[in-house]
Amino acid sequence: MTMAEFKRRRRQLMRMMGAGSIAILASAPVAKRNRDVDYPYRPDSDFYYLTGFPEPEAVVVLIPGRKQAEYVLFCRERDPKKELWHGTRAGQEGAKEQYGADDSFPIGDLDDILPRMLEQCDRAFYAMGCDLELDRRMSEWISGIRAQGRAGIQGPLEFIALDHYLHDMRLYKSRSEIKVMRDAARISARAHKRVMQLCRPGVKEWQLEAEMAYACASAGAREQAYSSIVGGGANGCVLHYTENQDELQDGDLLLIDAGCELEYYASDITRTFPVNGRFNNAQRALYELVLKAQLAALRKVRPGAHWNDPHMAAVRVITRGLMELGILKGRLPTLLKNDAYKRFYMHRTGHWLGMDVHDVGDYKVDGSWRLLEPGMALTIEPGIYIPAGSKGVARKWWNIGIRIEDDVVVTREGCEVLSKDAPKGVEEIEELMCLKAGTRY
Repeated sequence: MTMAEFKRRRRQLMRMMGAGSIAILASAPVAKRNRDVDYPYRPDSDFYYLTGFPEPEAVVVLIPGRKQAEYVLFCRERDPKKELWHGTRAGQEGAKEQYGADDSFPIGDLDDILPRMLEQCDRAFYAMGCDLELDRRMSEWISGIRAQGRAGIQGPLEFIALDHYLHDMRLYKSRSEIKVMRDAARISARAHKRVMQLCRPGVKEWQLEAEMAYACASAGAREQAYSSIVGGGANGCVLHYTENQDELQDGDLLLIDAGCELEYYASDITRTFPVNGRFNNAQRALYELVLKAQLAALRKVRPGAHWNDPHMAAVRVITRGLMELGILKGRLPTLLKNDAYKRFYMHRTGHWLGMDVHDVGDYKVDGSWRLLEPGMALTIEPGIYIPAGSKGVARKWWNIGIRIEDDVVVTREGCEVLSKDAPKGVEEIEELMCLKAGTRY
């Protein structure tokens, strides 16, 4: 992502804010893993969306129309001793020259400088509750300003949720964002293909998790967008299974839900395939039903459709299919009315996708499902899960968990499936799994 892209975003936000306003947003703090060890640092998504600045201990301030500087970045000072241990810092000069700030101050000067900026503004755009320490300091700054009321200092009288504006902006992806997401999906799709070829009875779930991460990192995507789900057999019926510790068994299915993060943008792909490379009759019947439901949902992803339309399309196909297979019993209208499918399909068909794997953005506007528009990115992921012991369900269906998930962006004509390179047809999967990628295990 270029600095011009970040500048465009800041300009768009400041136009919405208007004159006499100020926006304040902090990056994420460093998170401790244990003694003397931190988790790998990742900046707050909203903060990075506006700045492209990757360091901790930073606060961005936007003041539209301010003559001295509209975009101010508070960040760490250069420190040769600390940089020797932890790497180079941008410092104040770097904040301006590399990251486009109009002005920059040491983060240690925040309490001295920011209150004076607040004094000159009528409205404050701020995301309350996202950073408790900054919330406390903000409260102290405002209290200090209001204590000077007799001196004619007033400060902001109106506080507006900054995240509401930012999250609506983030919902619409630019061409640059879509290109990165397309690249992330391609990398993840290739990794899924590799895992299919390495899968066989006796392999451990965690070994395939490692292969997924290795394939993505080798292609330049060092981080996974979320904790990978690698569930064989019964584990595939656990929606957020992440232990990934069991040995894969002959005759079971494997559900793998995994995707890389590339340049702070997530991919999110799920594929389900037979451990031994061949679907049995029951597995194939349910798999083809889920695939049929996914294709029906994908056809509903187009401009002007409601957010809920893909889900309802998937629900109708799954309910009818489960009835035809004898897993659900009754009349279709009654089963749909009673949400009978939820016993075996208990989640929705998708979510927004972007910098966060479950990305920001309202699903409803004024109580109604949001209309899909070009540039919106989402997942389409119907599934069926039948754990062992399911009452009234034949044993042949037990321990079958299937989900098929693709990353999609709405276009003017319909949609683009970003993750199309990941195989999902039965014959396509079986043929690929016959082409084993070596004998590593």
